[in-house]
Amino acid sequence: MTEPAVTRIALVDDDDLFRESLSLNLADEGYVVETFDRGPPLLEFFAAGKTVDIVLLDWRMPGMDGIDLLRQMRARGIDAPVIFLTVLSDEIYEEAALAGGALDFVEKSRSLSILLKRIRLIQAGAKSGGEENGAAAQPALHRLGSLELRLENSRAFWKGERVDLTLTEFNIVSLMAAQPEQDVSYRQIYDLVHGKDFVAGFGPSGYRANVRAFIKRIRQKFRAADAQFDCIENYPGFGYRWGQEEGMGGAVADEESPDRARAD
Repeated sequence: MTEPAVTRIALVDDDDLFRESLSLNLADEGYVVETFDRGPPLLEFFAAGKTVDIVLLDWRMPGMDGIDLLRQMRARGIDAPVIFLTVLSDEIYEEAALAGGALDFVEKSRSLSILLKRIRLIQAGAKSGGEENGAAAQPALHRLGSLELRLENSRAFWKGERVDLTLTEFNIVSLMAAQPEQDVSYRQIYDLVHGKDFVAGFGPSGYRANVRAFIKRIRQKFRAADAQFDCIENYPGFGYRWGQEEGMGGAVADEESPDRARAD
C-alpha cells in the first residue's frame, strides 16, 4: 500500500519568532513546512520548479506585502491555496484578501486549532476528487437547474459559465444547493466557515454580519455571470436558502434587510 502524501506548507512571515513557533507547531502536526521571511524568496522557490500544497501568508511585510505577493503568484500561474495570517482584523482586509484569490483569512490571535481546521478544510477539498472511484463512491458532480458544482475540484458553473468562488464560498453554495427550498441558518453557514461554536463579532449575533458578507460576495459573483440571478433567498433574522430558479420575481430580500426576531 502506498503511504498517504504529506501536505507541504509554505509559511511566509517576516516575524522571526512567529514564523519559527508556527512552523514547529505545524511540523508537530505532521506537515512539512518551508519557511520564508519575505515574498521574493517564495517566488524564487516556485520559479525553481518546487511546489507546496498550501501557502500561509502574512499581510504586512517589507518590500512586497502579502496581497502583492498573492497577485504575483496568480500572475505566474501559481494556484496553490492561500490562507492569510494577519493581525489586521478589519473586514476590508478580509474582503481584499478573498477578492485577490485567497481561500481564507485568519487573525494571528486565533488559536492553532482554528488554523488547523482551515488547513484541513482545504485538504478535504483537494482530496475530494483524488479518491479511487468505487461502487460506493460519492458523485463528483451536482446539478440543480442552471447550477453545476464539480466537487472533485470545487468549481462552480452557472448556465455553463465559470463562477470564480473561493473554497469557502463553494462550500456555502454546496450546503444550500444540497437542500434546495430549505432554510439554512446563519449559524449553520458560520459553523461551516469557521468551525462549530466559533464566536466572533459584536454581541451574541455578531457573526451574522460575517455571513452576510460571504453571501453578498457570492451573489455578486453569480450576478457577474447572470445579471438576473436571484436564487439565494434571505429569511431575515434566520438565514438563507437556495430558491427556485424561475418565478421568484421580487421575493428575494436584500442581504441588508433588518433581522426579524427568530433565534439561530
